[in-house]
Amino acid sequence: MPPGISTLAADAPTLSAANTGFMLICSALVMLMTPGLAFFYGGMVRVKSTLNMLMMSFISLGIVTILWVLYGFSLAFGTDHGSLIGWSSDYVGLSGLGLTQLWDGYTIPVYVFAVFQLMFAIITPALISGALADRVKFTAWALFITLWVTVVYFPVAHWVWGAGGWLFEMGVIDFAGGTAVHINAGAAALGVILVIGKRVGFKKDPMRPHSLPLVMLGAGLLWFGWFGFNAGSWLGNDDGVGAVMFVNTQVATAAAMLAWLAYEKIRHGAFTTLGAASGAVAGLVAITPSGGAVSPLGAIAVGAIAGVLCAMAVGLKFRFGYDDSLDVVGVHLVGGVVGSLLVGFFATGGVQSDAKGLFYGGGLDQLGKQATGVFAVLAYSLVASALLAFVIDKTMGMRVDEDVEVSGIDQDEHAETAYDFSGAGGGAGSRKAAPAPSDAVPAAPNKKVDA
Repeated sequence: MPPGISTLAADAPTLSAANTGFMLICSALVMLMTPGLAFFYGGMVRVKSTLNMLMMSFISLGIVTILWVLYGFSLAFGTDHGSLIGWSSDYVGLSGLGLTQLWDGYTIPVYVFAVFQLMFAIITPALISGALADRVKFTAWALFITLWVTVVYFPVAHWVWGAGGWLFEMGVIDFAGGTAVHINAGAAALGVILVIGKRVGFKKDPMRPHSLPLVMLGAGLLWFGWFGFNAGSWLGNDDGVGAVMFVNTQVATAAAMLAWLAYEKIRHGAFTTLGAASGAVAGLVAITPSGGAVSPLGAIAVGAIAGVLCAMAVGLKFRFGYDDSLDVVGVHLVGGVVGSLLVGFFATGGVQSDAKGLFYGGGLDQLGKQATGVFAVLAYSLVASALLAFVIDKTMGMRVDEDVEVSGIDQDEHAETAYDFSGAGGGAGSRKAAPAPSDAVPAAPNKKVDA
């Protein structure tokens, strides 16, 4: 996504109503992904944490939107400074833009590009929240989002997508956010949970999803919105690249879901709905950086590899003792790494660029670039996020009190509960006492019981 403002040269592109309308639709689809993520995560937690999980995603829509307008867009996509950060005064408050001023080299207004990229900035910190379920103060989380997007997301977005950004100039391929979004969020999640510690009862108490239908609904909304996330990242429909990305998004997601389910059946003896939803998300994550560089057959390979490796990775938290509540590390970090590195193997050189991977005669050059991008973003986000969490924890405290965590964070933090059980068990005029709310979930053949 080359950034900048178009010149007034005679041969400069002219505004395309078709591409502009398409990009506004894609922006709305990406916006829908954040509520979809809220449902996906909200169904995976226990009853007593449902609202808090929904709110941890939803609040990002408010905080990041304001920060993006004030200074975030300028930091991410303004004039390059030292290959590390951007800044353009015209972008501050989006106050210096003309109505039809075009994004450099494209046929859409700067306003449209800005709002499309805003939706990426919103969902990235929301992804982190799944690792922190049940135990984080809402005010601390809001402050963390504010600091994290400023210190981590905006600079990394400039590295990867900003003209002059060092990874962009190196030639690292990240079509729609494998490094800037998924590795960034997954590494941040790992950094924060290493600081704040485990949930009460981790590896002892059952922490099963309270509503698998909500999980499936959220996964479906994510899958739907991801077409805007991925296909829209080419910023137009003039050369067919976005269409290839659309096809590859569907193909890789399907392959990953099937691969996850196959692994689950062999490993645990059942095909679970949670596995289907998680596998689909793993495929979406992995194809995000690579889908503009690979063929549909390559997309099948990317999805299948990611489905199996992410399914294997979700169990690492039990082996190593870090409490990644909803598998943000296992799915987003691992899936982002896998998808980004596989560009170095499966890039055909015939889609978004002429860069070829190892299997298409390109040698190790592109793989080396991809590895540089992966590990640079991973290391920076991990360290910076852990430091931010440490500072917040030592000042205002990141975690709720233990008794609040045990009794339920929803009531304490939001003065509400997700479900009203007062009328359960009886119709009009019934004298039967309603059952008390419970976090107990009947046993099911769902082997992924960590959520």
